[in-house]
Amino acid sequence: MPETRLSVIIPAYNEEQYLPRTLRAVARRYSSCEVIVVDNDSTDRTAAIGAEFGARVVRETVHNIATVRNTGAAAAAGEVFVFIDADTEIDEATLPEITRAMIHESVIGGAVAVDYTGFRRGWVKWYMKGWRFWTAALKMAQGAAQFCRRDVFWSIGGYDDSIYVGEDIDFYWRMRRYARRTGQVVRFLDTARVVTSSRRFDKMPTWRLLVVTHPLFILLNWKRRRFWRDWYERAVR
Repeated sequence: MPETRLSVIIPAYNEEQYLPRTLRAVARRYSSCEVIVVDNDSTDRTAAIGAEFGARVVRETVHNIATVRNTGAAAAAGEVFVFIDADTEIDEATLPEITRAMIHESVIGGAVAVDYTGFRRGWVKWYMKGWRFWTAALKMAQGAAQFCRRDVFWSIGGYDDSIYVGEDIDFYWRMRRYARRTGQVVRFLDTARVVTSSRRFDKMPTWRLLVVTHPLFILLNWKRRRFWRDWYERAVR
């Protein structure tokens, strides 16, 4: 599959600190793919940084991460959409591994294994081991790096914009259900890895961190915006 069939879509809200690193990693690993930065009405230099790195910058004023991802997909020209969070750095294997996976017509999409930058509070790494238990048990995959064929993306309705946090989990589940119905497969790539920021785990009060990042709390409340102020009104940066 030619590299140009990939569209890398990066949702970004006030990400001037992390976005340059993410864009450098994409350019270094796969320079010929289309890169789209979706500026979610930022008040910092996010849009300017995207343009400086040669990305196509599109704007979305609605503060809902699913909506922002869908806006990027609507602007993309590639046959495969790759969604990478703005505070996430890909390794050298990520985009080539996605390309190799998508050569096979039976593969409709998937996700990449996620690591975090070092946690400032040592107990968090043990908490995250529990998180990994739940993600494995519930077959969840985070959206720091997800990918999907263009036609499948729109066939399953893109990301659900009634969800404020966990839209990536829902999307991955719907890809899996679509694959089962059509006799196709979804790939989880654990040979490639991406590293995403641990900033929420570092900065949020302990009690709130333990509540709002628990997978069961997310699944029970992902459509209730009032619980997700740390992602929107007072986004942790």
